[in-house]
Amino acid sequence: MRIDTYFTVPEVDGASLSESTVVVIDVVRATTTIIEALANGARAVFPMESTEDAVRLASSLGREDSLLCGEHKGEKIEGFDLGNSPAEFTPEVVEDKKLVMSTTNGTRALSVAQEGARVLPCALTNLAAVAAELASTELIAVVCAGQEDGFALDDALCAGHLIQRIVEDRDDEDEELEFNDASRAARALAQARKPTRRFLSLAAGGKAVIDIGLTDDLVICADVDRHDIVVEMHDQTITRAGT
Repeated sequence: MRIDTYFTVPEVDGASLSESTVVVIDVVRATTTIIEALANGARAVFPMESTEDAVRLASSLGREDSLLCGEHKGEKIEGFDLGNSPAEFTPEVVEDKKLVMSTTNGTRALSVAQEGARVLPCALTNLAAVAAELASTELIAVVCAGQEDGFALDDALCAGHLIQRIVEDRDDEDEELEFNDASRAARALAQARKPTRRFLSLAAGGKAVIDIGLTDDLVICADVDRHDIVVEMHDQTITRAGT
């Protein structure tokens, strides 16, 4: 088993991911929100890199059963139905809906990751489920969305805890493990720090959410194993795995 971690999107060469299962992490908040939406009954999430592309796709899908979702610099995009706050994505709002989403960091990471053999969005909220899914996977690439092309402490912590759980859950305990330096660093961080709301609040992404008055989002973002689901992206469409 080999696990390579990338702390920022610009580090990733999409072509090199073709044989890997790619895990995309954006704890604050895109992957947390995607998982929350699908756990609460959304039919699918369509990540789009630009606001314009999101509007066009939502129109083509039909606005009667689709919702425009997303943020720019943390704030809900003007004219969109929902922002990027996981608390907004309740069963009453999203059940049986198609969600078209554009965010500052997360949807860019998903776009790069689509070159992978499989693409699994991950957050702290479905950590155990993703780790179990990867227990027998030979090549894993963990792509952190980061923050505006820079390092994000919250994503690195989640990556480290995911790697630690994969190591513990792997099917063959005698299997040789290979890590790149970023995977080793993320794992060391996870061994030193627990993924708590307070920890997220100290990271730049968490501080940015607090600054726009969405402190409660961090409660959900830090709710480890809140959902026992795996979600997967095929052809730029994210659904619950197996559906």
